[in-house]
Amino acid sequence: MSFIYDRTVSNRFPRVGVIGAGQLARMMVAPATALGIDLLLFAQNERDSAAQITHHVIGDYTNLSQVLEFAKKVDVVTFEHELVPLSVIKGLEAEGIKVYPSSSAFIYSQDKAAMRKKLSAFPAPHSQIINDASLVKEFPVIAKAISGGYDGRGVWKVGSTAELQEILSHTSPLLIEELIDFDTEIAVMVARSPHGQATSWAPVETVQEDGICIMTVTPAQKISSSVAERAQQMALEIAQEVGVVGVMAVEMFIKGEDIYINELAMRPHNSGHWSIEGSVTSQFEQHLRAILDLPLGSPAMSRPFVVMGNVLGGEKTNMYRPYLHLMARTPSLHFHQYKKEVRPGRKIGHVTACGEDLLHLTQEVQHARDYMSGVIDE
Repeated sequence: MSFIYDRTVSNRFPRVGVIGAGQLARMMVAPATALGIDLLLFAQNERDSAAQITHHVIGDYTNLSQVLEFAKKVDVVTFEHELVPLSVIKGLEAEGIKVYPSSSAFIYSQDKAAMRKKLSAFPAPHSQIINDASLVKEFPVIAKAISGGYDGRGVWKVGSTAELQEILSHTSPLLIEELIDFDTEIAVMVARSPHGQATSWAPVETVQEDGICIMTVTPAQKISSSVAERAQQMALEIAQEVGVVGVMAVEMFIKGEDIYINELAMRPHNSGHWSIEGSVTSQFEQHLRAILDLPLGSPAMSRPFVVMGNVLGGEKTNMYRPYLHLMARTPSLHFHQYKKEVRPGRKIGHVTACGEDLLHLTQEVQHARDYMSGVIDE
């Protein structure tokens, strides 16, 4: 898309550059538009989810010269995924480009070994870095690729030395973690601005299936109020420790009253999608406020319960026709389509329900995601 941008206008609104043009960037468009903030996306393809609906350029995010040319067109650069090489981010910073989160923080969402070392004072599964399977004496364990894994990729439950050696043959070194028999998995979304203002949303219960989050429940129901408070406090402390600017997800395991830090994601995150309808300030608006150093908005919930369900690609390819059934059945459902090619197991959208009856909300969201994915037909 073509656009005109004049840096010399003193009273203009800022332009935010987003590296990546998937669904997270797509969901930034509405709050950016409401705030009068221009977005310019660095997309891989014109059919990327967000590139379909707003200004973008096409390029290779691993190519510093291309990313630098893009960055000179905006006031601040941010990300919607963690795949940008750290060398590229440092290259932008060396040229005086304002980048949030900075390279000094972003590394902790890219490098799991560096994250574990940085957060050694926080409770976490026991871990070690290995390149030799014989160093692991007790099984089962969790093996993780140190970088690049997501949605269950790059994470393995390993039951023997032979299994571990096979993984090491194509992924080495590995981060080996103690297998925690947790009661529930939660995420705490936080936001932090350059001058240190920080907020957090209510802890979210994340429901996983084959390593992919299929549903979230807010507030998390399987934890005590004291665990919820400690989890939020811990997430805020981690945000301060790593120096993040923007929105960050802190994923945690809960067993009884114990909390274990799992992973960090320094960007808007799937576990925060509920906030679009369920919070005074969505994670996407809050991310924009934070990276622009605007006062942060209220993270308070707007309804007692919010359930979000991810729609995964299945046999159905027509994602519009299901509206006829679902909107008639549950008029209060909120739909978000990412306009991505439908492929089995791929996140292609989500649905959200807000209200006071948690069981009913859960049933309606489950029905909607199953219907849209083709698991059921009524």
